[in-house]
Amino acid sequence: LFLVSGVFAQDAHGLLAKLDNIMFAPKDKQGIVSIILIDKDGEEKAREAEMLQKGRDKKLYRYTKPEKQAGIATLSMPDGVMWLYMPAFGNPKKVTLLAKSQAFTGTDFSYEDMATEPWSDRFFPRLVETKDDVYILELTPRGDKSSYSKVIVTQEKTNFYPIKMEYYDKGGKKFKESTYTYEKIGNYWNAAEVIMKNLKKEHSTKLQLKDVV
Repeated sequence: LFLVSGVFAQDAHGLLAKLDNIMFAPKDKQGIVSIILIDKDGEEKAREAEMLQKGRDKKLYRYTKPEKQAGIATLSMPDGVMWLYMPAFGNPKKVTLLAKSQAFTGTDFSYEDMATEPWSDRFFPRLVETKDDVYILELTPRGDKSSYSKVIVTQEKTNFYPIKMEYYDKGGKKFKESTYTYEKIGNYWNAAEVIMKNLKKEHSTKLQLKDVV
């Protein structure tokens, strides 16, 4: 039993490392992010931002549309450090640990969701189930730096990118889920579309990345 448990633990760590390698593979990346907010009645609001990424742990989002939000920017740095810039205030503000559970510029993603730290640095993985075409991983936080009690990841079995993630609050109740559509650009797999649904608010946010370099 101990031997089997050790094998499954090793598999889980290896699988999560492969997921991180897919998500953070490019040494640098840039593109245009289309952000679509969808309420429970299906009404949509569209935004647009430019995204610049350097290595695994430096990423900038800067809104370009609509005009009233143009210039709002977030900068993710190593060790989970994140800054928010609001043109109206003039100076960037550091996002605190408490604020990371809050909505990322009014979307259904939190600041934590947009962090650049690899999953394997933030969560301890356990392989829950192996199916014909996917792995199911349960991720529990390392320490107290996450607002989630656990995240359930459905991972594609051939190329190891995520298909779905389910997020549980501190009370153990699922309240958000995200789905991913990946496409290959050159040597890299790219998340062409991510949809985050807030199950409590019946609201969702769709991110579409285009013009990727």
